[in-house]
Amino acid sequence: MKGIMSPTQTLPTGDQVVQDLPWRWRVQGKIFLIGGLGFMFDAWDVTLNGYLIPMLSDHWDLTMGQAAWVGTSNLIGMAVGAFVWGSIADLLGRRAAFTATLLIFSIFTVLGAFSPDFFWFCVLRFAAGFGLGGCIPVDYALVGEFTPRRQRGRVLTAMDAWWPIGAFLCGVVTTALVAAFGDWRYTMLVMVLPALLVFWVRRSVPESPLYLVQRGRRTEAEAVINSLVERTGAEHRPWQLPEAADTPKLSLGSLSGQLSGLWRFNWRITLTAWSLFLTILLVYYGALTWMPSILRAAGYAQSVAFLTTAAMTGVGLFGVIAAALLVERTGRKWLLAVTATLSAVVLVIFALLVELPAAATALLLLFGFLIQVAIPVLYTYVSELYPTELRGSGFGWASTVSRVGAGLVPLIFGAFLWPYLGLPLTFALTGALVLAAVLFMARNAPETRAAQLV
Repeated sequence: MKGIMSPTQTLPTGDQVVQDLPWRWRVQGKIFLIGGLGFMFDAWDVTLNGYLIPMLSDHWDLTMGQAAWVGTSNLIGMAVGAFVWGSIADLLGRRAAFTATLLIFSIFTVLGAFSPDFFWFCVLRFAAGFGLGGCIPVDYALVGEFTPRRQRGRVLTAMDAWWPIGAFLCGVVTTALVAAFGDWRYTMLVMVLPALLVFWVRRSVPESPLYLVQRGRRTEAEAVINSLVERTGAEHRPWQLPEAADTPKLSLGSLSGQLSGLWRFNWRITLTAWSLFLTILLVYYGALTWMPSILRAAGYAQSVAFLTTAAMTGVGLFGVIAAALLVERTGRKWLLAVTATLSAVVLVIFALLVELPAAATALLLLFGFLIQVAIPVLYTYVSELYPTELRGSGFGWASTVSRVGAGLVPLIFGAFLWPYLGLPLTFALTGALVLAAVLFMARNAPETRAAQLV
């Protein structure tokens, strides 16, 4: 039965029908899995920076300040990619951005593995980061818009389970490759083939029905929505599509217009999203990027430092599971506020006890658990704060702010904060920023549990 293009106001719109469908693993679950695999490569690549820093420091005889550019170049590339791909997803469609990000990442990762010197390594890591930077905003927008609203909180939260999986695999595989070959280039090349395979699979994913409805692309929207109704076994019922909307063209003006549109929509919400992304991910990326070097400086052997960092990221899988179980019960704001603040406190205590291996390891595991409760709730929350026409760019710009901050962290942390302030005070400073962002959220942003996307 076809969707009815009736002007009757009592009929649900096509996007409402999609959000009320039953969850089916062979339908929405397939998109969740495909999107999650791209997210896994994002985690793998970011985590790899921490392992590359000590290896490239030895390979090219780098100072601590120079070595910081290993992480900075990659994360700044991701920052640029996040807002570009997020904006492309809102202007040209989720599917176009969804398929292109991993291809660009794969090409420049291969080139980076054959860098003739450190300068070209940083340039090519920037380019690879630009491609991969679009995965988080684009994947969350697409998966969220295919997911029924009753399951959306748990599904978007569970998306972050791919992060600790990717980060843990990075640590284990990197340790094994370095032990077997002693060459950092293999640690980059090992990602390329699976990334290309995931890129090929992504081509089969249809365009977001919510995006098609919002853009007034009636024929395509009707085909996707009717297919979803049929494949999920939902009851066929009449629905309508809104009148066609004007479709902006991709240009520098449209990109800047989207940025100003985020602030015009609600400056408090946008400031909340940016401050949460910046501070929480600043703490996480700072710890992730420098942890192998921190542990080596404290006297740990390289293999032990690598595996301890891998354990810190791997235990995050249990944090994501806890977040998925709690996010619909507690709401987004309360859970995010508690776990983000506690994770920052635990990191300060770790810095005080870093030379006590048993205590330090236990605290790192607790940090890895807590931060991976906070981050998926953060992603879910921010993706729900914006309407459809701003969702990709809203998430993308927030991600950009966090990646710029995180990109500067390796440089500031390695060249200034750690050498002069020491670890405890450095982590206390970043923790204070998290607390300020959480307090601003509590006062200025709404709870989004069970809210219908518009």
